Amino acid sequence: MTSSHDSSAPSTMAPGTPMPGTPTPAKFMLSPSPVVERGAWHLPPAYHTRHNADIPADVVAMLEVLGKDSIEEFIDAVVPRAINHRSEQPDDGVDEATVLAELSAWASQNKPGKAMIGMGFYGTHTPMVILRNILQNPDWYTAYTPYQPEISQGRLEMLINFQTMVAELTGCEIANASLLDEASAAAEAVSFMARVSKSKSSVCWIDQSVAPHLVDVVAGRCENLDIEIRFFDALNDTIDEGFGVLLQYPGHDGSVDYPALASKPKDTCVAVVADLLSLCIMKPPGASSDGLGADVVVGTAQRFGMPMLAGGPHAGFFATRTKWARQMPGRLIGTTVDANGNPGFRMALQTREQHIRREKATSNICTAQSLPAIVSAFYACWHGPDGLRAIAERTHAMTVLLAQAVQKGGLKLLNETYFDRLTIGYESPEQAKQAWARADAADYLLHWTGGAALALSLDETTTANDLIALAGVLTDNHADAVATVQNGLTAARPPQSCLSSAYQRESAYLQHSIFSANHTETKMMRYMSLLSSKDYALTDGMIPLGSCTMKLNAAVTMESVTWHNFAQIHPFSPPERMRGTLGLIADLEMRLARITGFDCVSLQPNAGSQGELAGLMAIRRYHDANGNGERRVCLIPTSAHGTNPASAIMAGFTIIPVACEEGGDISMEDLKAKLDAHAGKVGAFMVTYPSTHGIFEATIVDMCNLIHAAGGQVYMDGANLNAQLGLTAPGLIGADVAHLNLHKTFSIPHGGGGPGVGPIGVRAHLASYLPGHTAYGSAPSSRSAPSSRLAPSSRSARPTPTAGLTNSLPAMTAAPYGSAGILQISWSYIRYAGAQGLQRGAMLAILNANYLAKRLETHFPILFRPSDGYVAHECILDLRSAKQHGIEAEDVAKRLMDYGFHAPTISFPVPGTFLVEPTESESKQEIDRFIAAMVAIHGEIQEIIDGKVVAADSHLRHAPHDLASLDRVVARGGSVYDAIVVDNGHKHWPATARIDNVFGDRNLFCSCPPWQEEKTSHHSS
Repeated sequence: MTSSHDSSAPSTMAPGTPMPGTPTPAKFMLSPSPVVERGAWHLPPAYHTRHNADIPADVVAMLEVLGKDSIEEFIDAVVPRAINHRSEQPDDGVDEATVLAELSAWASQNKPGKAMIGMGFYGTHTPMVILRNILQNPDWYTAYTPYQPEISQGRLEMLINFQTMVAELTGCEIANASLLDEASAAAEAVSFMARVSKSKSSVCWIDQSVAPHLVDVVAGRCENLDIEIRFFDALNDTIDEGFGVLLQYPGHDGSVDYPALASKPKDTCVAVVADLLSLCIMKPPGASSDGLGADVVVGTAQRFGMPMLAGGPHAGFFATRTKWARQMPGRLIGTTVDANGNPGFRMALQTREQHIRREKATSNICTAQSLPAIVSAFYACWHGPDGLRAIAERTHAMTVLLAQAVQKGGLKLLNETYFDRLTIGYESPEQAKQAWARADAADYLLHWTGGAALALSLDETTTANDLIALAGVLTDNHADAVATVQNGLTAARPPQSCLSSAYQRESAYLQHSIFSANHTETKMMRYMSLLSSKDYALTDGMIPLGSCTMKLNAAVTMESVTWHNFAQIHPFSPPERMRGTLGLIADLEMRLARITGFDCVSLQPNAGSQGELAGLMAIRRYHDANGNGERRVCLIPTSAHGTNPASAIMAGFTIIPVACEEGGDISMEDLKAKLDAHAGKVGAFMVTYPSTHGIFEATIVDMCNLIHAAGGQVYMDGANLNAQLGLTAPGLIGADVAHLNLHKTFSIPHGGGGPGVGPIGVRAHLASYLPGHTAYGSAPSSRSAPSSRLAPSSRSARPTPTAGLTNSLPAMTAAPYGSAGILQISWSYIRYAGAQGLQRGAMLAILNANYLAKRLETHFPILFRPSDGYVAHECILDLRSAKQHGIEAEDVAKRLMDYGFHAPTISFPVPGTFLVEPTESESKQEIDRFIAAMVAIHGEIQEIIDGKVVAADSHLRHAPHDLASLDRVVARGGSVYDAIVVDNGHKHWPATARIDNVFGDRNLFCSCPPWQEEKTSHHSS
C-alpha cells in the first residue's frame, strides 16, 4: 500500500504509508500526475481510438437509438445521482513510446544478478519457441476459461498434458489443471486432507522441513477453519493424533529425507510439497508402486519454463488419488466424446466448483494459472522425458561438484543429502555475512539466514563458470575449492550422486507420444498453431461474457512482461536489486488507491478469490481487535457470484442470504429484517456494484449506511469496477474494503483461465490488517513460529506492505507481492489511458451495453432494468420462454459458435439467461454483428414455435457444427450453408461437435489418452 506522491519519478516512499485523504466528491480526479500539455508540437495519445472503440459517428448513432444527445447526458441518466461524481478528467494519457520509455526507466533500476535463493523460485530457460508462440501470442493469452469446450480444445489439450505431466512425475493417479501458487496449493492440501480423512482430529502436523513462507500461508488459512497447526520433526518425533501431515521433499534446507512416519495413526493423510525437476531423478512421493506413499503432492511448476517474474504468476499443482477427485480444489480437465462420437476434452466435475456449490464448494478458487500451466506443459513436451532427466541430472551433478568444492575449501555442509540446494555452515554469522557480500559483489544472490549459514540453489541456468566463481566467493581457501571444480568439470564422468538408492527414481514417466513428438522447432511451431486454431480468443471476435470484462489487452501493456530486468527478478531479492519493481508497485498502488477512493491498497492477492478472502479476513481481524469477536455473520445477496459465499466460509463467517426484488434490486426490506434478526452479530455485507443483475442500484448508499449503523463493514466485490471508473468509486459509495480484478478492469489478460491479480483497497481503519509476509521480518500474526532448519532471511530492511503493522494478516501468497511480474500490464494500461481515457472507457462500456439491450429487447426480454430503463455495463437476456418449445439457453450458446461468437455467460445469475458484457473495446460493427446473430437465432426459435421445424431436428439442438457434422446436417434434411453460417467470408470452425458432458463425468479420465487411443485422439502434430 502506498500514499499519494508525484509519479514523475520512481517512488522511494514506503508502501506502508496511508494516503492522507481520499478524493473529494466535489472534484473526483483519477490523475495523480501533472496534466500533459497538448499543443501543436505534441501528438495526442492514441488510447481513445486505439483501445476504446471510440468512433464519433458510432457513438452518435448508438445515442440516437437510446434517445440521447450526448454521452454525458446519457451517463448522468444511468448512474444514480447519489453516487455520480462524474467530472471532467485531465487528458494525461501518454503515447506508446512514452509508456515504453517509462517502463524502461523502471526496469533499468532492477539488478537481477544470478539469483540462487531458491525457495520455490529458480532460474529457467524459456524456450524461444514457447516465449514467442505462447507467452507473447494473443491467440493464447486473450482466451477465456474453457467453459465452452467446442471452441477451447487447444488449451484443454495442453491442460490435460499438464495434468499428465504432474501426475506421472509425482507418482499420483490424478492432478488438477493448476492452482494459484505453491503456497496456496499447500494450504489447499491441508483443507483437502481435513475433508477426506476419516480422522476426527482437528490437528494437522507441519514438519520443520517445510519452508517458513509456505507455513505462513498454510497456518493463516487454517486460523478460520478450526484447524489446529502443530509443528514437529518428522524424522524424530512421533504423533498420536491428527488428520494430516505436511512435509517438504526435498526439504527447505535441501535435505532429501523422507520420514517413514510409521507411528502415525492410520487415518492420518500425508501431503508433500515437492519439486518437479527433482522428481525427474528422485523417487516420486505419491502412492504409485515406485512412490513413497503420500496421499497428496503439491508444488509449483515454475522452473518448467516460467521466469521468476518477481514472484509470479506461476502454476501451482495438486495431485492425489482418483477416489478423491470430487474433493479436489481447482479445475480438472477430462476426456469425453462429442455428438459424433469423436474424442474431445472438457472441464470435468464442474458441479463441485464455487460458482455452483457456493458456500459448500471445496475451494473459493475461480481463476487459476492456465497460461503458466500451458507454458510448463509445452516445456515438458519440448524437452521430453529424456531432456528433463538430462536437465535434472546436470543440475544435481553441478550441485554435487560445488558441495565437494566448498568442503575442500574448509566449510561444512549442513545437509548431507540434496538435489540442488546446499546449506553451508560457517564459524560465525559475520563470516557467513562476508561470504554473502562477496557473492553479491560477484552478482550472485544467495540466501543468508542471518545466522552462521548460507544456502543456495542451483538450476538449469547454472554454468561451469558459475561454479568456479561460487567456489571462489564462498570459501576462504579459494585455490583448493576452485581447483576441485575445475578438475570435476574436466573429468570423464560427472561426480557420483549423494542420493541413496532409496531415493533414486526407477519408474518411467511421460511415455505418451505427445512428450516425444515435437522436438524440432518446425514441428513444435505447427503443433502450437494447430492447437490455437481450435480455440476462440479475442483475436477471433468479441467474447461478451458478463461479469468477465473481456476487453482488449493492448500490445504496449504486454511488451515489458518478458523483459530480462523484470522477468528475472527473484521475489526475495534485496530491495536495492529490485528498486524498479518496487517503485512501479508503489506507484501502481497509489494510482489504484486514487481511482477507487481508498486509503491503502495491497497488491499481494494473486486472484480475485484471494482478494475476497484477504478482505474478509481483514474485516474479521478488525472486529476481533475491537472486542467484537461475535461478529461472524456475513450478509450476501442471492445474486452474488459464488466466490462470495465460498470466500466468506473460508474466512470463518456464517452466511445469511439477502433476497432480491423482482426488478433485480437487493431488497431493502429483507436487508433490514436480516440486520434486526442478527443484531450485534453482523460483521460484513458483501455487495457487487454494479450488481450482477447488470444494474446500478440507486439504494447502494442507503445499504452501506444501514450496515455501518449496525456495526458491520461493507465489502464490495470489484468484478464490475469497469463501470465505475471516473464516474464513482467504491470508497466514495461507502465500501470499507473492495477487491479489484486487474485481469478484468485493468487489462491483464485472462490467459485461458489465469493468471489474475486481485488486490484489495481499504479505508484507513483497515490498513493495518492488510496481508504481510514473514520473509522480510514483518509480523503477520502472533502465532508461534515453526521450528525450521533454515529460517528466511531477515537481513533486508525492505519496505513491505505491512512493515511495522503488528495486526497484519498472514501472507496470502508465496511471494510478498503476489504475481508481481504482470503488474506492469495494469500500470501501463493506466498510464497509457490516463484519467480521461479510463473514464471514457467506462462511459463507452455502459453505452455499448445499453445499445445492445435496446436493439435486442424486442427479441429477448431484458430481465432487470431500473425504472429509467437503463442497464449498467452488462445486461441479462431472458431466454427462458424458449424452454417450453424444447430449446435451452445452452442450445443458443452452442449455436452462437456457428455464427462466429463465444457465448455470453450462461445461466448466471439467473438460470436460462445470458449475461452479456460487450466492453468498451468492441466497435459498433462487432456489436451489430452479435445482434444480427441473436436476431437470426431468435428467428430459428420462432420457426420451431410456428411448427416449421421440429426442435429435435433444428440446427439449435445440434449446434455447434464442426466439419464432421456436415453429413449429419444433410441426413436430417437441413441446409449445410444455414448450419455453418459463413459471415462475410470469415468462418471460425468449432473443433468438435457438441461435447458430451455427462459421458465425461461418468467415465472420468483426466490424463493423456492411452496409447491404443492415440490414433483417434487430438494429440496430433
